[in-house]
Amino acid sequence: MKHEEIILKAFTIGLPKKMTYENNRQVETGICKESVKEAFLTKEGFIGDGVADLKHHGGPDRAVCIYPYEHYAQWEKEFDTAMPNSAFGENITVTNMLESDVYIGDIYQLGEAIIQVTQGRVPCSTINKRTGLPTLMKRMVETGYTGYLCRVLQEGKVRNDSKITLIEKNPQGISVLFGNEIYFRRPKDVEAMQAILAVDALAQEWKGYMMKRLSKLIPS
Repeated sequence: MKHEEIILKAFTIGLPKKMTYENNRQVETGICKESVKEAFLTKEGFIGDGVADLKHHGGPDRAVCIYPYEHYAQWEKEFDTAMPNSAFGENITVTNMLESDVYIGDIYQLGEAIIQVTQGRVPCSTINKRTGLPTLMKRMVETGYTGYLCRVLQEGKVRNDSKITLIEKNPQGISVLFGNEIYFRRPKDVEAMQAILAVDALAQEWKGYMMKRLSKLIPS
């Protein structure tokens, strides 16, 4: 793990609203978030934040969405475009917390709150609609640059100038990037899935998903 200071570059929240995209079509989504100075973080997420698709987003294991700031430069260069603030619908945009360096189960202090990484973020097509880039979601999956989700261990106030500090590194050393690689690209890697499932902090949905995969691969 690199020990450069983590810097909070953007703090954004927002409730679901209609977003207009290609050919004046509309979709109800919580992806269009706005910068705030302060918000209270509960076990279910930030007060004033929300999701439209409750099946695939939100809930205690996915209360906070984080995206590494460094990827913005890559996407802007690759797609030759300026990305909007919080383009991926993340709450927290940070430096020095890349998917390769952050482990599932890592615990961080975020302002007054304490959060724990639970899973990689599974991107959806709303990202393409929001940015007008039809292949962005595909590229996020290919690179593993998806960002990640966290549960809240201790509720508290978060400000746009709050410090983020690592409290505890998960000893099993399963990075978000490795989890993404297995989840998206190596669905038959039994050993890797067993290693990921050994992390107690793993989100319940990912546990169920990987156990279901394993049950099909390992004869009972």
